[in-house]
Amino acid sequence: MTGQQQGSAALELAAAQQVLDEQPFSRLVRARITGFGAGAATLEIDVREELLQQHGFVHGGVLSYAADNSLTFAAGTALGPAIVTGGFTIQYLRPARGRTLRARAEVVQAGRRQAVCRCDLTMLDADGVETLCAVAQGTVLPLGGPPAAPEPDGQGPGLGR
Repeated sequence: MTGQQQGSAALELAAAQQVLDEQPFSRLVRARITGFGAGAATLEIDVREELLQQHGFVHGGVLSYAADNSLTFAAGTALGPAIVTGGFTIQYLRPARGRTLRARAEVVQAGRRQAVCRCDLTMLDADGVETLCAVAQGTVLPLGGPPAAPEPDGQGPGLGR
């Protein structure tokens, strides 16, 4: 990767983090984007007591949040920023124990009307060893439907008029 490409990737990552920071719930759980671009996104959350359920595992709602947001950020690399989650499923495989929750999502297929993405949710222990605790798959949609086709004059609907 050239210096220019690295600088561009850093700018994209910073812009993605800014979008994440605009979500009050993301600030509440202290989520951060650690990877963004080329059809993929990684979101991380450091585990603290407020994110646990009664048995001491990371709450399933926190895992679902991380899956939802990482799926949507990955899709944003293909569909652009004006998107929403159409739906997703999550399968919990084992209790989420560790220091850091990591959600890695990637685009499986993207078109004009939707992107289908998958996500692995892992827990990192004190030594940095990752353990898979859940998997998710979802569909992300452009806000307001697919982009409008350009007018015959090459300008989008209402642009430049």
